[in-house]
Formats: sequence, C-alpha cells, structure tokens
Amino acid sequence: MTHTYNITGMTCTGCQSKVQGLLSKIEGVTNVSINLQKATAEIEMAKHIPISTFKSALQDHPKYQITEAANRPVVAPLTEEESKTWLATYKPILLIFAYITTIAITASYQHSSIHWMDTMRVFMAGFFLTFSFFKMLDLKGFAGSYAMYDIVAKKLGSWGYIYAFVELALGIAFAINFHPMATNVATLVVMTVSMIGVLQAVFNKRKIKCACLGAVFNLPMSTVTIMEDALMIAMSAATILSLLLH
Repeated sequence: MTHTYNITGMTCTGCQSKVQGLLSKIEGVTNVSINLQKATAEIEMAKHIPISTFKSALQDHPKYQITEAANRPVVAPLTEEESKTWLATYKPILLIFAYITTIAITASYQHSSIHWMDTMRVFMAGFFLTFSFFKMLDLKGFAGSYAMYDIVAKKLGSWGYIYAFVELALGIAFAINFHPMATNVATLVVMTVSMIGVLQAVFNKRKIKCACLGAVFNLPMSTVTIMEDALMIAMSAATILSLLLH
C-alpha cells in the first residue's frame, strides 16, 4: 500500500535525501518517493505504519515536519522517471563511460598498438575525476544519498563528504601514475567496500537513488551500478597482479 504525506522544512536536494534516508530505514517501508517541489512524500509499506512512527524517525531534525495528506491508501501513478526506457534512464552514465573509454584508448595508442595497462590507468583516472566532479556539484546532496545504502556512510555520516575527495585523490594518482601498487590497492579496498552496500540495496530490491553521479542525475540503483563498481575492482586487481608478476 502507498500513503501520501506532506513534509515541510525541505529546502534543497540535501534535505530531500536526508528525509528520504531517515524514512527508508523504518521497518516495513519498501520505498520512499519525495517530491521536493510539492513537499510531499509517497511511502510504500508492507503494512500500515502509524504516522507517529514517521514523526519519531524525524524527531532529531525538528525542521522536518510530516503530516498526513490523505486518509486512505492510494495507487501511485508512474512518475516521469519510472516511465523512461532503460536507455533513456542510463544515458548519462553510458555517455560518460563511452567518452572515458575513447580517451583512454586514444591516449594509450602508440606505434600502431594499444598498451592496455596504460588504457586501464587512464580510464580509471578519467572515471574517478569525472565521478568526483559530479559529486562535488552537490556534496551535501551526494552525502545524503550515499548514506542511504553505503555500509560506512550509514555509521559515519561524514564519510559521504570524505568519499568524494577520496575519488578525486585516486583520479589524480592514476593520472600522474603515482605509486601504482599503493594506488591500485587503495582502489581495490575502497570500491569493494562501496560495492557491498550496492549489492545489499539491489538484492533487497530497494528503490533508492544511486549516488554514483552525485545528486545531479536521478539514477536508480540497479545491476548497472554493480557492473560499474565491479569493473573498477577488476581493473585494479588486474593491475596489481601485473605489477606482482613483473
């Protein structure tokens, strides 16, 4: 069943992500969809949850006040995002990967051959620099979205802010080829930890926003996110193995 509520006090995407994260943690809630412009929230739940429970979830943030907008369950219509095709939904991330791949292959092409180790290094530099850029555009919004599923950010709220700078540092490290072994080991650890939260969200079929491109694009969490993290893990692992063998 789905109930609609009014929520006051939200002024930005950071507020939206914060409220969505707090309400999503309530037992029995299967999905939370917040409309920032209308100041409403449509909450899907396995069984009826009293509004007092939602108020308790927001009590540490008194500027957010929730009230009932309807007294009966409603069937939520398809939103604009839900009506998009798979290609239209993931067009931003597909274009980014296409551009980064093209740049990586072009940069590593020398003497009529492609140096694949250089290709991976340049790709990873482009990946981290580009993705950290989008997170920096709305750092607060990203941190709020990231805390909804990342296992570290759930316990340490500041990790979302730190993580954006970690990606920036890794991007620079790959770009200048700084201590390849240390850089790739750090990448392997960071991306593996990040992927745990992604796997949990996808396998539990939680309909939450992916924070990979910050709060700029409304990308749903899916197997695409898993593949994105898995690719970076595979590349860093392959590089570490190559360094160990040479």
